[in-house]
Amino acid sequence: MRTKKQWGSRVTEKPETNSAIQKALSVLELVTQELRPLGIVDISRDLDLPRQTVHRVIRQLEELNLLRKDPGTERYTAGGRLRALALNTISSSQSTRASHAILQGLVDEEKETCNVGMLDGHEIIYIDRVECDWPLRVQLKAGSHVPAHCTAIGKLLLAYQPKDARDRILRAAPLRKFTKYTITDPDQLEAGLEQIAAQGYSINNQEDAIGLIAMAVPVRDPQGEVIAGLAVHAPEPRFPISKAIEHVATFQAAADRIGQSIFEGDEKL
Repeated sequence: MRTKKQWGSRVTEKPETNSAIQKALSVLELVTQELRPLGIVDISRDLDLPRQTVHRVIRQLEELNLLRKDPGTERYTAGGRLRALALNTISSSQSTRASHAILQGLVDEEKETCNVGMLDGHEIIYIDRVECDWPLRVQLKAGSHVPAHCTAIGKLLLAYQPKDARDRILRAAPLRKFTKYTITDPDQLEAGLEQIAAQGYSINNQEDAIGLIAMAVPVRDPQGEVIAGLAVHAPEPRFPISKAIEHVATFQAAADRIGQSIFEGDEKL
């Protein structure tokens, strides 16, 4: 069974061996689990490794496009190759095929587009998506990124983050306003996130596109930790917010099944 640390808490343990690959893996785990870019000093401190060692490992990972350096801050985030590896692993796994079947069944039942997404810094990355058959719909693919502050999954996952992590995301840079309904004030958004955590679902009322609404519920791991969100997207006249709220229990049941399918077989690993 995977531990809670592996699915969200930061890696702050010194690598168990002195091998180069173990050091590289520890660096990658730390960078990908943090919600903000990390510098060499941060990585050296958290992993209890000499700065020269960290610098050497990071340089090699950067050359392989597994890490990417922000030229303005000299800090590191996941590189394009690492993101592609993660997405390919998710999309090709047996558990994902099972969760995709659940998602497809939900779309067949609700007749609206549904997707599963995870927090990726200040954005959401869609790891699975099934489009409805309506001509009028938003077409996005798995692997697409959308802002967190104005999307149903984004606000949901932010609501379940520790407050300091939320603050780093919401106050790192000015929040972009997409429509007249987009909330760009961090304090106002914070109040809404507290309500989301209390009620267990999130609503996007035309905050990223006029005429479109969304509702999201949490996907949890076996320990009850929120690891992803399941959302439905639709034009407001066809699927009003009142209808979305009426169907929260249906979507939460599907989200629970998806969470179970993701972790099936962990005991054998």
